[in-house]
Amino acid sequence: MQLADILQQGAVKVVGGCTSKKRLFHDLGALAEQTYGPKAGDVVNALIEREALGPTGVGHGIALPHARLPDVDRIQGLFLRLEKPLHFDSVDRQPVDLVFALLAPEQAGVEHLRALALVSRTMRLPDVCAKLRANTDPGKLYAILTEAQSIQAA
Repeated sequence: MQLADILQQGAVKVVGGCTSKKRLFHDLGALAEQTYGPKAGDVVNALIEREALGPTGVGHGIALPHARLPDVDRIQGLFLRLEKPLHFDSVDRQPVDLVFALLAPEQAGVEHLRALALVSRTMRLPDVCAKLRANTDPGKLYAILTEAQSIQAA
């Protein structure tokens, strides 16, 4: 599995005025509906339900929200770079500015875990995060993410 398999170029966005985790989930829901088709409200509700189980802020300014949805037929990725870091209840209490969300079919057990591990490994690379934080063009962000994963796999 490659990041390019789960992340479409249109699912990468820079967000300027995100003021809360709930607002962030609404932005992700709108982006998911626009790019992949599931209803924004369903995405928001699924992300909120998952977040209630425990925060998905993994530290170092990175959040990996994820959820399973009945209307999703394959794993779908969404990436947001926040211009202003957001408090996210992360494990290290640091605000988040890089968000890679995953939506998966309800039955996607191992595949969902593999995708989450792939995203986690990629987002743990300091050089990748530095490049993501230094760019505001969605096309460049997409290239950084998909290129980093292919280099890592080599």
